This record gives sequence, C-alpha cells and structure tokens, in this order.
Amino acid sequence: MQVREINISQTIRKTFTNLHGLECSRNKEMDVDMETVFHYTYSAAENQEVLNIRKKYLPQEETKLEELKRLDSLVQRSGMAEALIPGVGGCLVFGLGMCLAMEVIGNAMWLGILLGLVGTGGMLVAYPIYRKCFAKAKAQHTPRILELTDELTDNN
Repeated sequence: MQVREINISQTIRKTFTNLHGLECSRNKEMDVDMETVFHYTYSAAENQEVLNIRKKYLPQEETKLEELKRLDSLVQRSGMAEALIPGVGGCLVFGLGMCLAMEVIGNAMWLGILLGLVGTGGMLVAYPIYRKCFAKAKAQHTPRILELTDELTDNN
C-alpha cells in the first residue's frame, strides 16, 4: 500500500467535494498553511479486487468461443437425466427382485423373478432413451455449432 504526502501551500485554493470521507467545504476557498500535509492511501491490489468484484455484476456478453463451448457441453450432457431415471429405477427394481428370488426378504421367488425381469427391462431402455435425446439435441444445435466453428476458423 502506498502512502503519499502532498504539501498544500497558501496560494492553492481549491474547491473540494466530500469524497472518501474527507471533511471538506463546498464552494468555499480554503486558506492552508505551508505545513499542512494531506495524507491519502492507494492500494493497487485493493483497487484491482474492487474492479474484479464490479466486473462480476456487470452484464456479460458471451463471446463466440464461449457460446460454442456452452452449446457443445449442452449437447454432450443432453439425455443423461432422462436415461438415468429408468436406468437407476430399473436397477433398484432388479435388486429388489433378486432379494425376493433368493428369499432374503421374503418367500416370494416367482415375484422376485418377475421383478428382476421388469428391472432388466428398465435398465435396457435407458440407453435407447439416452441416444434419442442426444440425437434430438444434436440435431437442434448442429446448425449454430457449425456456424460458430466456421466463423471462428475464418477469423484465425
């Protein structure tokens, strides 16, 4: 942190406004002795931190590269939640069926086999659901992604 001292002479008459907590008079000329010293502090690191915080709250414009990355990530993640629901649900039903078939939690072997088959079906449909959702998102975002890649490669 830098501390600077400024000597203010009698010949300097300046109108001050009330900035940074300094007690100043408005629209009045001030007579100051030669020995009067004005202290202020400046910290570049502190100023940079303030500017970084301010920058976070300003409206951000997305660059073409950022938009391309966002769209690519959106396409790659699409279908995951839709596929996880039947996949995990089928796995849990399959596990319950195994417990029943091995008579761990009851005496219902045939019900356990039936639940195991239902659970297997749930797990088997998870991947086609994922592929369908992925293909839909890919078809939806492909034109913009190709447009952005063409613009970015032409600019370089």
